[in-house]
Amino acid sequence: MDYHKELILILDFGSQYTQLIARKIRELGVYCEIYPHNLEIEKIRSLEPKGIILSGGPRSVTEHDAPICDHAIFALGVPVLGICYGLQLIAHIYSGRVDKSPKREYGKAHISIDKNDRLLEGIRNGDIVWMSHQDKILKMPKGFITLAHTDNSPHAAIRDMDGKIYGVQFHPEVHHTRKGKRILKNFLYKVCKVKGLFSPKSFVELATEKIKNEVGEEHVVCALSGGVDSSVVAMLIHKAIGNRLHSVFVNNGVLRKNEVSEVLRAFKSRLHMNLKYVDAEDIFLKALKGVKDPERKRKIIGNLFIRIFEKEAKSIGGVRYLAQGTLYPDVIESVSFKGPSATIKSHHNVGGLPKKMRLKLLEPLRELFKDEVRIVGKELGLPDNIVYRQPFPGPGLAIRIIGDVTKERLNVLKDADSIIRDEVERNGRFRHIWQSFAILIPVKTVGVMGDERTYANVIALRIVESEDAMTADWARIPPETLDIVARRIINEVPGVNRVVYDISSKPPSTIEWE
Repeated sequence: MDYHKELILILDFGSQYTQLIARKIRELGVYCEIYPHNLEIEKIRSLEPKGIILSGGPRSVTEHDAPICDHAIFALGVPVLGICYGLQLIAHIYSGRVDKSPKREYGKAHISIDKNDRLLEGIRNGDIVWMSHQDKILKMPKGFITLAHTDNSPHAAIRDMDGKIYGVQFHPEVHHTRKGKRILKNFLYKVCKVKGLFSPKSFVELATEKIKNEVGEEHVVCALSGGVDSSVVAMLIHKAIGNRLHSVFVNNGVLRKNEVSEVLRAFKSRLHMNLKYVDAEDIFLKALKGVKDPERKRKIIGNLFIRIFEKEAKSIGGVRYLAQGTLYPDVIESVSFKGPSATIKSHHNVGGLPKKMRLKLLEPLRELFKDEVRIVGKELGLPDNIVYRQPFPGPGLAIRIIGDVTKERLNVLKDADSIIRDEVERNGRFRHIWQSFAILIPVKTVGVMGDERTYANVIALRIVESEDAMTADWARIPPETLDIVARRIINEVPGVNRVVYDISSKPPSTIEWE
């Protein structure tokens, strides 16, 4: 069954948590999409949503140019849930009074139930909710009743008399609201009356059918990197059209240790896909010789990749489509509250290949978040070492070697990086880690190994936690794990006598060093 028929529409008023709302709803088995707050009512009608959620936002409804949605959404007969700013907007539209609170409420609060309601089913007096607001309702909107309050918010949850329009002052989408997911589930299943048609299995079935219908008898080419996005794209399209998918895996010489054999074994031997392997290591390393500037490294690798991939695609012949691993956050960027993005990230437009090759784009994952892509990958039978692989930059290890990229320095970094993969990336305890990797610094330090003085390389460890790479914090890895990693690198990697740990966050630092 088509899960699009149970669409929940999220109107974005600029909250930092908007994507989190969508992810929670998806986790509850319901498909949702995010649109700008000022989406035209005709478009909303055409989408036929089962429910509408108004997100939070940084503005105040009392400002003369405060963002608003079309009031006509409340006449559609579709359930509406306002969160934080969304609640205040509802109150404002329905002649309530919203103003600055004498006391700003931020952080944990304890909810008290004033009236039993299906939205708050399973919520008890004293349950913790997460607040983040300065404005609050001072006078209730006409035709609404209060469902719950906190010490500082007399109207922490409200609804209209018909039970179609709800608002909560707190954020049910954040994990600090202990039963927030229950509240969202109540809204979806008890108020909007959805059945829950969205799942990895339903996505695979529908996406496979869509690919078949769109591609017909044509051929598709896919640049396979071995990362989770391109791997899932390749598997999905292969499931739909079989050997009319032509995946090309280019070894640019700056891949991680054993990466070539891992990818080839997974896709060619185990999954029996139509895969062309291009060993271009010597070409890339020759072009990178003596290059120290990171931007030049990126451009050299990007341009060479385009040239090689274009040549391979042309040799295949009859290709009409280029498959890409564009994900939903990239789509959101182009229609967000903050305005359209200037460009899509470089790793999603493959250096301009669609325009150069006149191929039509095929983006089967554009509805999914990263965590959903991993679940779909498992559904398709991809091995764990690919499904749970951490993000890896297009320029690869070239931008994790500060300075010259040589065969000798690459071998040092590959060996050190392999140890981090063994101890952190492949360890199920650390699945929450966004990235963990080694950097080879162009500095040598004095050491003592086996009663002899050494003058050898320094390896820096970078291990971060993040949700979307826009911000990141250094990971508080257990000291015993860091100790194992450092000891192994020093003992097993020739030419290294010191390991340091990077404890800077983004911002002000970036995740990568170059």
